[in-house]
Amino acid sequence: MTSKQAAFLLQARNLSIGYQVKNGTPKLIAEGLNFDLKVGELTCLLGPNGVGKSTLIKTIMGSLPVLAGEVQLKNQPIQSYRAADLAKELAVVLTDKIGGAQLTVEDLIGLGRTPHTNWLGKMSTEDQTKVDEAIAQTHVGYLRGSLIAELSDGQLQKVMIARAIAQDAGVLILDEPTAHLDLVNRFEIMFLLRKIAQESKKAILVVTHDLEIALETADQFWLMTCGDPLRTGLPEDLVCSGAINQLLPGKELFFDAAKGKVKLQSPIEEFAIHGNPVKAQWLAHALVKNGLKLPTDVTIEATEADFLWKEAGKEQRGFREIREVLDRCRGLR
Repeated sequence: MTSKQAAFLLQARNLSIGYQVKNGTPKLIAEGLNFDLKVGELTCLLGPNGVGKSTLIKTIMGSLPVLAGEVQLKNQPIQSYRAADLAKELAVVLTDKIGGAQLTVEDLIGLGRTPHTNWLGKMSTEDQTKVDEAIAQTHVGYLRGSLIAELSDGQLQKVMIARAIAQDAGVLILDEPTAHLDLVNRFEIMFLLRKIAQESKKAILVVTHDLEIALETADQFWLMTCGDPLRTGLPEDLVCSGAINQLLPGKELFFDAAKGKVKLQSPIEEFAIHGNPVKAQWLAHALVKNGLKLPTDVTIEATEADFLWKEAGKEQRGFREIREVLDRCRGLR
């Protein structure tokens, strides 16, 4: 294996994915997929629901057959691996409900060593070391003796990641690991995964809908959308090229590259709002979000204290809050 091949643990060329329907005919979901998953990098797979992300993950896992083309893991076709051998090379964290509520955190993480233990499932010293290392990497040592049933969603997600790390596979795949988590936990999980990829030299693929957090953490993006080829590349390059807008349906939304946020198409520059740039920005944001416009003969001066409503032929009015300006636009004040 060349050094370049070693850098890319998982690769696909001209891959077609799908599944068998009842009559045995394969149902094609996507085709012509090409990608490389690199050691030491966090890659995010993004796309709308129903586009085939789960089908792609199941194909990589070997749960679904390759319809055409190839997926290679460490330069070998994925279908050539026995299940036991594949489990040593590829770890997966799915969104399925976790059983074993009466297991302790350490017991659950220890299950990650199953592909490596003997037929009795007895843990060796090396196995225990791998479990301890996984616990340390994910900072869940304080939960070691806790029951799974006692954990919060964020804690459980970290424990599941620790189990995948203990499996000691070169490739980690996580399906929506930040779903149902609060903002702080979403950022914490994603930054943790990036750190693990870099420090442990693992290739990590995360399926996510969280575009803004993915932009902050991912080294590579895979963009999967209906009717378009899989786009891969540096997130910043995909933003600059406009390819990121493939993720946004219809014409109402666009990705504002200057501000790094998804926005409505209505340009806030249409509003005659001046003064404090932060307050002006958020007033315009509120107007767009609520479908409101300023009267054509009105300008607003955003000061540190208030919003000055200046209307031709009328006395100037001051509003302390954005809510009051919105009410004035609705004719309520």
